[in-house]
Amino acid sequence: MGEKRISRWYFGGIASCGAACCTHPLDLVKVHLQTQQEVKMRMVGMAMQVVRNDGFLALYNGLSASLCRQMSYSLTRFAIYETVRDMMGGAKQGPMPFYQKVLLGAFGGFTGGFIGTPADMVNVRMQNDMKLPPELRRNYAHALDGLFRVWREEGIRRLFSGATMASSRGALVTVGQLSCYDQAKQLVLGTGFMSDNIFTHFLSSFIAGGCATVLCQPLDVLKTRLMNSKGEYSGVAHCMKETAKLGPLAFYKGLVPAGIRLIPHTVLTFIFLEQLRNNFGIIIVS
Repeated sequence: MGEKRISRWYFGGIASCGAACCTHPLDLVKVHLQTQQEVKMRMVGMAMQVVRNDGFLALYNGLSASLCRQMSYSLTRFAIYETVRDMMGGAKQGPMPFYQKVLLGAFGGFTGGFIGTPADMVNVRMQNDMKLPPELRRNYAHALDGLFRVWREEGIRRLFSGATMASSRGALVTVGQLSCYDQAKQLVLGTGFMSDNIFTHFLSSFIAGGCATVLCQPLDVLKTRLMNSKGEYSGVAHCMKETAKLGPLAFYKGLVPAGIRLIPHTVLTFIFLEQLRNNFGIIIVS
């Protein structure tokens, strides 16, 4: 009889928080680039401006909201995807077909995206706050303060502003990350040249990060604009129309920094997740 380990339902949230701590400055710069009305700065210039104006620690503005988002959004999508995948895989003693992984990833990501919308909105606002004039800054002390103030000042519905976009993006990025990671890992191991080690995890997660970046970038731009708006957009369609006026490439504004942020985030998440699984996972005797 052989033994294997499977993830506990909360490992995805913990792994995502570890990755978020490492990649948060890249996420902050990406939000700043996406909320420019015109392309005035590139990635390095934007990062230097943030440090020059507000200091190095300003690159970590909104970290508490980012961690709050990971413990709602990422924990939910990983819990749904990995729990169902392990149950179905255990029953059939074989890997799921790719189309089932895609459907499961889309469902888990959509659900996680909806649950994580309030924390995601506060995250975007906290990151973008320093760009506003002092009299217009929201000055949230931390994520919970931001959530409470939005609920108190703008109503509970405002907490779910952009929920459709966030859920749709969550579905796409989860298909790109979790479904493509599983499939890439399966194909890499199937070649017989590599074993189930950290190099396989790195290669598979790198591929998954690239897929996720390309899939979700247009929705990511719209989501960021909607969440950061002060009422200038009447809805998703209006936001899409206004963004389209800037040209088709406006939907891929910040693609390089998004990739530079999302690919390392994906790689770190899955390396952390695999280490958690290998060392602290549930032992299954087959």
